[in-house]
Amino acid sequence: MDKLSSSLKTTLQKIAKSMFVDEKLVNELVKEIQRALLQADVNVQLVFELTQRMKERALKEELHKGLSKREQLINIVYEELVGFLGKERHELEIGKHKPSKVMLVGLFGSGKTTTAAKLARFYAKRGYRIALVGLDVHRPAAMDQLEQLGKQANIPVLLNRGEKNPVNIWQGFKDEVKKYDAVFIDTAGRDALSQDLIAELEALNREIKPDENLLVISADLGQAAKKQAEQFHASCHISGVVTTKMDGTAKAGGALSACAVTQAPIKFIGVGEKIDELEVFNPPGFVSRMLGMGDLEALLEKTKGVITEEQAQDLGKRLLKGDFNLIDLYEQMSAMRKMGPLSKIVEMIPGFGQLKMPEEMLHVQEEKLEKWRHIMDSCTKEELEDPEIITGSRAERIAKGSGASVAEVRELVKQYGQSKKLMKMMKGKPEKMMKRMKFPKFA
Repeated sequence: MDKLSSSLKTTLQKIAKSMFVDEKLVNELVKEIQRALLQADVNVQLVFELTQRMKERALKEELHKGLSKREQLINIVYEELVGFLGKERHELEIGKHKPSKVMLVGLFGSGKTTTAAKLARFYAKRGYRIALVGLDVHRPAAMDQLEQLGKQANIPVLLNRGEKNPVNIWQGFKDEVKKYDAVFIDTAGRDALSQDLIAELEALNREIKPDENLLVISADLGQAAKKQAEQFHASCHISGVVTTKMDGTAKAGGALSACAVTQAPIKFIGVGEKIDELEVFNPPGFVSRMLGMGDLEALLEKTKGVITEEQAQDLGKRLLKGDFNLIDLYEQMSAMRKMGPLSKIVEMIPGFGQLKMPEEMLHVQEEKLEKWRHIMDSCTKEELEDPEIITGSRAERIAKGSGASVAEVRELVKQYGQSKKLMKMMKGKPEKMMKRMKFPKFA
């Protein structure tokens, strides 16, 4: 989604820089938004309907009190995109009764098995007793993969490799699953939606009576996603969608618009291959992030189990103040490494997504972060509080004590200097922007 996000940010920047908001500007912006959405493979008819609503509102709505015409136009773009993507977040109802049964369906290669483990991990971290159930009897490695992922996530996995009928496997675990708050059930896929697959899913659906049927759909499917979503919905009544590979494709619009057509909301998105790289899909926050306005709710969600909520809130404030030192950087480094790539974390901090931050700042390699940690261990408290004094003999002493080179010590100091300069440039701007924009999350 990076290309779509970049295009939309550019569109907002044009609005912000424009002298007048008139019909000519609105028409230009509508065309640019149409181009961006079509390039992301969003359905043509849906793009037309969406942008027509934007245009009509921009030209006909009365100016809201406290907003300029530019700000109101940005709000219209934001609100219409949020409405298009489902308006609000839709979570699973886990723990309502024991066990909550969540069945995952989808085509071969969509990421069902990995997603089952990610979901199990997500809810286990929130205090629920969770188990995985393997019912994919067709793909040879499916049960082995689920077992390995279960060990990685510390989740029990219920398997029966000797049985080739998935209905019989489920019946064999009927009593055991009652011990858990919820079970996530991995089913078989196919290269195409065949009658055999439909018959098997319908039989499982009748036997299991799932509380949720989640369609796992790959973001790189493009326009084909619409037909898939409709067919699976007809077969087993899809209650929600998990979109995978959102981190690796610019063509995610097909999967997103498919859900708009079938009325089955996106409930989660996979944003990476690691077991914790799964997010609750929250349309307001998702659109806000795409437009460069941040997503503090997602940032807090990502930090659960890594740092406390108070620390997570303080992270954004401390960066925005622009007066942090190496001690602050040291405290946050290990936590942020667990939260994922820095480039993704920065997107969630209001205002930072609109900045053209240096690539080397956002894509620091894991090995380099580890090296910097050792360098900081060799610094005195005075040096950590005021890194600008690290020159000459100090740099040589730190290098010797940490096993790093003098060049690596200087690189860390340079990185700190760039970060501090950038934060000072940003000081106060995100807060002012959020106060002026009437986005629901920041009002």
